Amino acid sequence: ISFFIRQSVNFANRKSVTVEEVSLGIGKSSVKLSYNKKDQEIAYKIWVELSTRKIGLRFDKENDVIKEVYDSWYKFFETARELLKDIPGNRIPYSGDLIELTEKVLNIGLRPHLTKWQAKYRRWYEEELKRDSGTPQDIQKKYPEYDALVEDLIETNEKMIEYKKLMKKIAFGNDMN
Repeated sequence: ISFFIRQSVNFANRKSVTVEEVSLGIGKSSVKLSYNKKDQEIAYKIWVELSTRKIGLRFDKENDVIKEVYDSWYKFFETARELLKDIPGNRIPYSGDLIELTEKVLNIGLRPHLTKWQAKYRRWYEEELKRDSGTPQDIQKKYPEYDALVEDLIETNEKMIEYKKLMKKIAFGNDMN
């Protein structure tokens, strides 16, 4: 009887909390996501982070400072990891899709840009700040690979904006625009 009750509860928990399925392409792969109430809570927290940081807002070539964008992206990376760690162990089997999607967004969507550009840009920028008294926006435009960096940054930023839209759908339901 105990076994039957556990099996029934597990089945009911799995089925009753699954709200919807969505797909999002990340890189060359796609993840099908079934989410539940805990996933919804985490998606809401991720959406808040994405909506209130530069990572979820379009890059403005004239006014944004790349160093500050990178600071925001790094902080989001840390926060997303912490939110995933907050998934209770007993929910991991049911939250695997959200975990996988977020891991892909971080490691395939965000990390390649940061790995390629962040360290060498920051080093150049810090040295340039010592020599140049211009505005941060004017200084950053002097970066030797500025156009390529910004092109990749904007492409990565667009992926994060799409991820933000998906987190909003999960957090608030599909009725949200």
